[in-house]
Amino acid sequence: MITVKVFGDPIPTGAVTATVPQRDRVEHLQVSVAEKTITFVYKLGTEDVVYGLGETMGRVNKRGGHYISFNTDTAEHEDSNPSLYASHNFLIVWGRETFGLFFDSPAKTEFWVDHQGSGELRVVCHSRDLRLYQIAGERPYEICRTFLKAIGPGYLPPRWAFGYGQSRFGYAKEQDFLDVVRGHEEKGFPLDYICMDIDYMDGFADFTFHPQRFPDPKGLVEKLKDRGIRLVPIVDAGIKIAPGDPVYESGLKGGHFCRDREGGCFRAAVWPGWTHFPDFFNTKAREWFGKQYKFYTDFGFEGFWNDMNEPAIFYSQYSRTKKLGFFLDMFLGEKRKEEKARAMERDYKSFYHDMDGRRLRHYDVHDLYGALMTRASSEGLRKLLPHRFLLFSRSSYIGAGRYGGIWTGDNTSKWEHLLLNVRHMPSLNMCGFLYSGADTGGFMGNCDRELLLRWLAFSVFTPLMRNHAGKFTKDQEAYRFEGPEDFRSILTLRYRLLPYLYSEFMKASLEGDMFMKPLSFVYEDPTVVPIEDQLMVGDSLMIAPVVTQGATGRRVYLPEPMTMVRWDGDTFTCEAMDRGWREISVPLGQVVFFIPEGKLLPVGKAITNTAQYDTEDLTLLGTGNSYRLYTDDGLTHHCDLQNIVTLTK
Repeated sequence: MITVKVFGDPIPTGAVTATVPQRDRVEHLQVSVAEKTITFVYKLGTEDVVYGLGETMGRVNKRGGHYISFNTDTAEHEDSNPSLYASHNFLIVWGRETFGLFFDSPAKTEFWVDHQGSGELRVVCHSRDLRLYQIAGERPYEICRTFLKAIGPGYLPPRWAFGYGQSRFGYAKEQDFLDVVRGHEEKGFPLDYICMDIDYMDGFADFTFHPQRFPDPKGLVEKLKDRGIRLVPIVDAGIKIAPGDPVYESGLKGGHFCRDREGGCFRAAVWPGWTHFPDFFNTKAREWFGKQYKFYTDFGFEGFWNDMNEPAIFYSQYSRTKKLGFFLDMFLGEKRKEEKARAMERDYKSFYHDMDGRRLRHYDVHDLYGALMTRASSEGLRKLLPHRFLLFSRSSYIGAGRYGGIWTGDNTSKWEHLLLNVRHMPSLNMCGFLYSGADTGGFMGNCDRELLLRWLAFSVFTPLMRNHAGKFTKDQEAYRFEGPEDFRSILTLRYRLLPYLYSEFMKASLEGDMFMKPLSFVYEDPTVVPIEDQLMVGDSLMIAPVVTQGATGRRVYLPEPMTMVRWDGDTFTCEAMDRGWREISVPLGQVVFFIPEGKLLPVGKAITNTAQYDTEDLTLLGTGNSYRLYTDDGLTHHCDLQNIVTLTK
């Protein structure tokens, strides 16, 4: 059961789509109202577990942390950093009392979860206008499914979006993309798409191509699509101030940009220099922005990624303290970081939105901006394209998972960030973001062979599987490393698992369920509660990735008898195992996973592209009797549970 208590006069965020009964009181929490804030406090039991908060640092169990929902362009993915790019204010308390909470407020919101051993859950909303949703249930999984149904069915990507993607900030000319395709083809590596970072643009301006480096975008799209590869361009939030440019001029004429304190168009600098930000809170501005994607769809593009939409600001008309941008900010001293943070806050307090007649200061609704960009893009693409499209974003808010996926931003080639990727996935699923993933191998820093192989071996199971790296880093494409057979083994496994991964994702999204879950959501076994580096993927699969440098295997806990499946690049070897702890050998290039007792897992033939996807000749692994396979054409919008067929062993 889910109910809502309304405080003040909150704006409609669109996060919850279900009709939810209102109530006049708040269960479990002590509430105190101040002049500009509302504070909620709950006394935690010593054994209580707290799940949720989506894209935040720290563990899956959020106890011990301080987290701030205030979407931030940050490359510091360290436990000391309280804010990342997203705000997902959904929590589950599990213990002597069990309940869920969603603080539906796009203003800054802080969470202290037994921070420094306080024994309290303390939530401070920096606005007196919010909706507090309360979800009752006996176990976390039940509460989560109730919440997912309330926020609506998830985004459904095309099947090709579950293929392997390659990306790099630095592919600056047409030949770079042709070289990437050739590199994969020569090594026999599967590939479905290549992402285009801002280098493709003319002066880093959205809806442009550099005329010399990309003289024929349509021809390039067609040339690669003939080889089964799609191109996925980036789109940033800021529109370059460029008199004479049709996008800039139409946005200016239509009044579609955010306003400054004096009533003019707010000016902020990002990659192209001075820009205006589209006012995504305004219906007409969202419609205008969505129509601009016709620039790309006319060239044949079918996938996009949105970036810099917190929104990121290097400096503004009010705050000329220049931000270095990209990853350089992480090397600043503490004093400079504090100055930058104050400048950012001043900027966010200096521009305004027109929410269809209601004037809003950006700072008070900041966390919703990126989500509304995703909505604008998605709604525009639904009108421009007759079929499903790939769309993922950096900044997000709960509810945006209906419109697109997300990736977790500018991580680093560190083992700690591989583990963070593992921990992020179930937390993001709890908040409705099923199509998600991280920059495999790390965006910053230099990824070595061992780390990339282990990261790929985990990313095999995440819906978004993209190798992405930044400029000035070591080449990170898999084909550039020695021992290509190990990389081929892992990438081939991704495509052999596609019948299962695609089926489980589509069923979860359509049914309001999770795709990746903590073990504690499935097993009533106290041993699994602290285990955060093993996950359930769909209904028939448990994974235990190797996340430690130099390890040749790992310790795995089986909460029930399972079939251990070892993939060596050529064959699947199955071994029955009893419940309990096991020491498992996992050499580089191999992947080990587990099928619970009584479950089946379908695997397909080896392919190099999703265009070759086939479910007519599947192998069923495991001890179960049947499996519910989701089947459709992988592209059109005809997606429903009637597309399920039952396979029997």
